Order: sequence, then C-alpha cells, then structure tokens
Amino acid sequence: MNPHVINFYRWLSRGLKVTLPMKNDAKAYYSSRVRFNELLQSGKGDTAEAASLFYYLNRTGYNGLCRFNNSGGFNVPFGRYKKIEYRTDFTEYQPVFARFEFTTCDFEKLPLLPGDFVYADPPYDVEFTHYSKGGFNWDAQARAAEWLAKHPGPVVLSNQRTERIEKLYKKLGYQIRNLTAPRLISCTGDRTPAKEVLATRNL
Repeated sequence: MNPHVINFYRWLSRGLKVTLPMKNDAKAYYSSRVRFNELLQSGKGDTAEAASLFYYLNRTGYNGLCRFNNSGGFNVPFGRYKKIEYRTDFTEYQPVFARFEFTTCDFEKLPLLPGDFVYADPPYDVEFTHYSKGGFNWDAQARAAEWLAKHPGPVVLSNQRTERIEKLYKKLGYQIRNLTAPRLISCTGDRTPAKEVLATRNL
C-alpha cells in the first residue's frame, strides 16, 4: 500500500547508493522533506532520489515514523536523536534481492499460485491508519482477512489483538494464537509490549 517503501526496495535491488547529504539537523531535514514531497507531486516518486530521501527522512524523522497527510504528503516532524549512523552504500543488497519482485497495488490484485505461502502483516487495528494515502480502515482489514481465507495455500496473518479482529478471524476459520510482542520504534524497546494475534490457515 505504501509505494515509497516499495520504491526504496526496488532501488535496493538495483544497488542503491545515496549521494545526497544526510545530516541530523532540523533545517536539512525539513528542506529534504519539502524536496521529497515535490518529487511526489511531480510524479517522480519512483526515482533513486526519492528512494534516497525516503531513507534519510525515515532515519531522521520522529520515532522512525512513516506518516502521510490526506494529500499524500510526508509530514513526520524532525526527530530527537543525539547521533544517527547513516548508510550510503546499499550495493550488497543487489544480489540478495535480484530474484525478488516488489509490488505496490491493492492486495487482491497480487497474483497468487494455489500453493504459495503467504505471510500478511496488515496495519494494526488501531485508530491511526494513515501509513499511506487512503489509509487502511476496518473495511480493508475485513477484506484482507476474507481474501486470504479463500487462498488454498498456507497463510500466516498477524495483527493487534482486538476483540473485533479475533471475532473476524475466528469466523473465517483461522486458527488463533495469542502473543505478547515487544514494540520497537527506532531500536528503542522500552514501550509497553503489544498484545498480538497470530492467525493461520492450511499449515
């Protein structure tokens, strides 16, 4: 659902090298955020520059968030890090990702073979859903679970454990396992552990 994440991975598969200056500095950050949004508005969100800026903004922005406004503009504020280690050379990922295909589309348009293994990790069933333009509301949660329930191959589905998520998954015939998982934001593990559900089919 987030084309900017997919664009970054596509450029990793081509051997991305980041040449733009990266500084843990508010002025530099906001200038780069403006440039990134200009690229998106001009239809150049699939470029190497956009991938590089997305990496820099995600490393430098507040809590490593990825958030967009209703117009599709990246709007995460500057972070509060004392020091950030930036990487400029990603060429070692090129051979690893050479046989991968990174796709951004509605999940129901993904071509699946009957025996394909699917691991799905939709956005948590919480109030905030704007990880991408258009968000991921309850209708999308239900549609994803229903679509995966029709797949004849093995499926593993994870989500935040809420009453309606458990009810939905059980109704569709998933096997449910409850977990308590650590929550990591920008390598900080001091957040309250999340209650999660692991739903499986055809394993």
